[in-house]
Amino acid sequence: MGHVRFTAFYLLCGMGATAAQIAIEPASMVPNIGASGAIAGVLAAYLINYPKARVQTIVPLGFLILPFKVPAVVYLPIWFGLQALSGLASLGMDTSVDAGGVAYFAHVGGFIVGLLLVKPFQVRQSTQALF
Repeated sequence: MGHVRFTAFYLLCGMGATAAQIAIEPASMVPNIGASGAIAGVLAAYLINYPKARVQTIVPLGFLILPFKVPAVVYLPIWFGLQALSGLASLGMDTSVDAGGVAYFAHVGGFIVGLLLVKPFQVRQSTQALF
């Protein structure tokens, strides 16, 4: 993708994330601060480009915490679903500044924007000879 395209991709994912959060919770008084929505877009690009790559996570079993590797194509859709469900569960909760919280719909929006933009932002490899 290159550093210039990546920067544009990252910023657009961040803007999409913010737009999604504002669209879903327009009355919220909580500031939307952070990079997690843009990072969610990068996770979507990772999913598209490296679906079989194994992602290390942990599985807590009581007091025992086990490291576990799963393919991105398994892990990231589960992560996305958890963000969407957590966002739905947070609707209607106290949105005062004192309550704080996580902008789950920013994660959802950033991920969706990342899915939509990753292919257009990739450098196309020419199949023609260069001579």
